[in-house]
Amino acid sequence: MRRLQEREPHHSDLLNKLNILRAGVLGANDGIVSTAGIVIGVAGATANNMTILASGLAGLLAGALSMAGGEYVSVSAQRDTERAAIKQEVHELKTDYAGELDELAEIYHQKGLSEKLARQVAIELMHKDALAAHAEAELHISPRHYVSPCKATLSSLFAFISGALLPLLFITLLPESIKIVGTFIAVLIALIVTGFVSAYLGNIPWKANVLRNTVVGMITMLVTYTVGNIFPI
Repeated sequence: MRRLQEREPHHSDLLNKLNILRAGVLGANDGIVSTAGIVIGVAGATANNMTILASGLAGLLAGALSMAGGEYVSVSAQRDTERAAIKQEVHELKTDYAGELDELAEIYHQKGLSEKLARQVAIELMHKDALAAHAEAELHISPRHYVSPCKATLSSLFAFISGALLPLLFITLLPESIKIVGTFIAVLIALIVTGFVSAYLGNIPWKANVLRNTVVGMITMLVTYTVGNIFPI
């Protein structure tokens, strides 16, 4: 039984891994769309490769740092909220253990157990680890495993850079005659992939998600390219 418990993933561990994957996919997607919008917009205004490259690199660095910073702040706030909730549970267990026992029993009773069985389950779980029992049943978190802001931040940072490199490389390396069209096609293919992956991770219908993702990307590139043509360098 002990070996089985060691092999089973904790809910918070799974949540942490999914959080990192989510940050990675969203970071890559944002890197693709925002950088594609910048380089195609600049390419609409000038054919100078150095100008396009410099603009793309500036957008890549600004976007990556902004994305990473936002992810760090967001996940740190989530972690602080979890810690505060755990601290409150510790206080309640110390000051009103009987009331917390009744509360846990009621949680399991509402889930479908009989009152007698629900109370017995609550007694046994709290006897083993009262804090863990309440945190997992009431708060759906583990008192020993918190989401990691550093991991999510690094995942978001490198994913954004990886996504941003795709349109930047295509727009600067492709021949002048197919520069815009080739980059546009490459970006659409990449957005189809990230849309499908994000739908898979979120367990949502992939077709609608892919459609939204590609439409947003196309609109972004068309708008910035139009602006670049209006204000040529």
